[in-house]
Amino acid sequence: MNVFKGVLVGGLVLMSGSVFAANESNQSFSKAKKMLERQVYQDHRETIYCGAGFDAKKNITPPAGFNTKKHVKRAKRVEWEHIVPAENFGRSFSEWREGNAQCVNNKGKSFKGRKCAEKINVQYRYMQADMFNLFPAIGAVNAMRSNYNFTMLPAVKSEFGSCPMKIDNRKAEPPVSARGRIARTYMYMDKTYPKYSMSKQQKQLMNAWDKTYPVSAWECKRVKRIEALQKNKNLITQSRCETAGLWKKA
Repeated sequence: MNVFKGVLVGGLVLMSGSVFAANESNQSFSKAKKMLERQVYQDHRETIYCGAGFDAKKNITPPAGFNTKKHVKRAKRVEWEHIVPAENFGRSFSEWREGNAQCVNNKGKSFKGRKCAEKINVQYRYMQADMFNLFPAIGAVNAMRSNYNFTMLPAVKSEFGSCPMKIDNRKAEPPVSARGRIARTYMYMDKTYPKYSMSKQQKQLMNAWDKTYPVSAWECKRVKRIEALQKNKNLITQSRCETAGLWKKA
């Protein structure tokens, strides 16, 4: 017999297997990127994987020793990376997998995938535009990370020179400095959106990274800023910030 167990806390329904309040304020991915650039990262212009600087015009200042042989043009620009890749949750939508009668281009050809899900499904658009899941990255690194899951790759060397981001065989290992933020982002998405669920293996890795790599003052400030703009909470990171004494009232 299934028994619903829930507690209402400040407008959030917390339950076993639980969901937190989701993004329901902005469904535009383009608007989300602009808000992040202008109202969240305006005084902390640093990419998540390589610590590269970037300016208000999206130009990258790479760290000393960074290099890439692929996507060279994209290496000059900042892009906004879905930490939990859009495909990882997008494929749970029928429009992504199968298309829709309304997904037809101007030549009469049907299409599916991300473009169709974005056109048809408002829930997908809210997930895609959730700013808690978006971080700045060097465009080339974003391109090469693609939709690969994170894991540990001890025998692999970085292709990016001084930036210790590793990618191999459709897997990626992020630098130590990024692991805690990545873990808490995965945990937030898993708890917030029923359309996304981590695998058992991913949960084990993210739980380990969450415990090993604690929050920083910047991570807590970032979450506070996004919360004010997006009007929903990231209770995963907030709880870690409170424990660390970094969740100060505005």
